[in-house]
Amino acid sequence: MNKQSNLYTLVYIIVLVVLVGTALAFTSISLKDRQQANADADKMRQILASVNVYPEAANIIADYNTYITDSYVVDETGARVADAPKAFDVNVAAESKLDAGKRLLPVYVCTLAGGEQKYILPLYGAGLWGPIWGYISVDADGSTIYGAYFAHQGETPGLGAEIEKPAFSSQFIGKELIKGDSFLPVAVVKSGQKPSGDEDYVDAISGATITSKGVGAMADNCLAPYAAFLEAAAKSNK
Repeated sequence: MNKQSNLYTLVYIIVLVVLVGTALAFTSISLKDRQQANADADKMRQILASVNVYPEAANIIADYNTYITDSYVVDETGARVADAPKAFDVNVAAESKLDAGKRLLPVYVCTLAGGEQKYILPLYGAGLWGPIWGYISVDADGSTIYGAYFAHQGETPGLGAEIEKPAFSSQFIGKELIKGDSFLPVAVVKSGQKPSGDEDYVDAISGATITSKGVGAMADNCLAPYAAFLEAAAKSNK
């Protein structure tokens, strides 16, 4: 074949693309299990961060299995869903877009040293530039927030990205989700202001109004379906 011809160039490009594509596909398939394991470990790390447990990379799985003593899925009534997938496998991003009555709601039960029990609930929402997510841990009383962890995909460094910093997430510690007989997710408001209702609140990040509102909306949307579950925990703890 004439190496200077257009046909030769076309065949060469096609062969090269096929070889490179095959190599990339093989690499992706061969690394899939490792990539999934890394993603699972990172999710475990985030769950533990909501109860202020920060293991070394090599100890994440072991610590997760030590502290997370149970996990299950409930529905909007607070009842366990018998035929649901494992809590860890529930796609919270997809569930957060459904009507509350149709959602699968994962619950992670954490038992700390000394026997203290916490409920960890996942969150998912939208920031300014992309998705945001996190985990809220609640005391056994079903109301008092023990810890919080938030993360983002592409918020602005120094502004919206500050939601992942303890300076913001630590504000949620000690806030109450149940006031009297009412379930009220924590509001995120501009510094110096207060919400119109009786709910507890935290200060928004200065200069990151949309991301801050996103966290508040995320908490409202994702925690409200757990109201019956948490109210039942509150009653059983009295």
